[in-house]
Amino acid sequence: MAARHLPSEAAPAAPRAGSQRIRQRPSTPADIAARAGVSESTVFRVLKGSALVAEATRQRIQSIMVELDYLPSEVRRLRGVRRTATIGDVAARAGVGEATVSRVLNGSERVRQRTRERVQEVIDELHYRPSLMARGLSRGRTTTLGVIAPFFFRASAVERLRGVVAEFTAAGYDTVLYNVSTPEQVREQFENVVGGRAEGILVISVPPPRHAMERLMGSGTPLVLVDVRFAGVSHVYIDNVEGGRLATRHLLDLGHRRIGFIGDFSENPFGFTSSADRCAGFRDMMGQAGLDVPPGYIREAPHSRDAAALCASDLLALPVPPTAIFAGSDTQALGVLEAAARAGVDVPGQLSVIGFDDIEVAAYARLTTIRQPLEYSGARGAELLLRQNDAWRPQHPLVEEMPVELVVRGTTAAPPR
Repeated sequence: MAARHLPSEAAPAAPRAGSQRIRQRPSTPADIAARAGVSESTVFRVLKGSALVAEATRQRIQSIMVELDYLPSEVRRLRGVRRTATIGDVAARAGVGEATVSRVLNGSERVRQRTRERVQEVIDELHYRPSLMARGLSRGRTTTLGVIAPFFFRASAVERLRGVVAEFTAAGYDTVLYNVSTPEQVREQFENVVGGRAEGILVISVPPPRHAMERLMGSGTPLVLVDVRFAGVSHVYIDNVEGGRLATRHLLDLGHRRIGFIGDFSENPFGFTSSADRCAGFRDMMGQAGLDVPPGYIREAPHSRDAAALCASDLLALPVPPTAIFAGSDTQALGVLEAAARAGVDVPGQLSVIGFDDIEVAAYARLTTIRQPLEYSGARGAELLLRQNDAWRPQHPLVEEMPVELVVRGTTAAPPR
């Protein structure tokens, strides 16, 4: 999968003596991938300790991580490689009081230009990033970060939020959750955060209304999206179409030709597109294999295990039923397994089933699935949000594509003869 990142540039060289210092943006997995000549997926596998990376490639990537001074938050906590610089460290190095450093950070005019330049130079040397909490306290504002997320009780949302809250809590911030469970709440919750007092906003999976996003962006509030995209805003995402292709390719490689798909309604008032994109990948891969998909083989329903079970029962009752079903999520795949059990259809002997997400219960159900890094994507989005503050803002949106990968377990096999 091709890595996507804006901007894609290697870490700049150290400034020459006497030259003007240029504030550097934090390096990202895309920078490492570009320098190492590998995909971002390979970089993430190294970060996760996967055994699917050649040792020479692993060593090259780790060497480049050191060169670019890249350390994901979880690595920093586990290894304790470098203590984060504090405002006291900056003040001591610059020979001024902490109040002076604070005035420089807040753009106060009550600091002489030479002092301002010296403080700013030390900030760059120490890679100091004042926290959103400190900024809020200095201005008498709240120390909370807001998260807009849909259906937070769903397994995929819970796992993403686990990564988000872990990052926010470790950094000392409170989290305010704006749940979206009805179409009306989409607009309401975005309006709430626009008029709220949160120091930063993380949006998960909810396509944002344009007018609300324009107001939010215009307010200067730090903003990052996860699992959803919007022009001009930093975001973390996966390629759902490619994930659909990957799932379908697995079934085709096993020898299946009659493959059904069960997913969410492609037209929905929330504007969700992930299930439709996965179905598009399914259709594309079937077309590449020269196979037509009968209209009755694609079923859409509300996102639930029970609704998916009803759809699967209809598919299995067809005169010529599919030998495999690709479900748009693990939750829906569990519904397919339930319907197969009720119908006395053996999985995987008579029916192969593959899901999407790799939620925690998937391993217990021995479900073959397409894994996306749910918890890590939430943590990474939170990390990008925490990096944005008065001392550093990205000149261009930071765009990171998370990897998807096939996880083969016990619910897929070759079709019956």
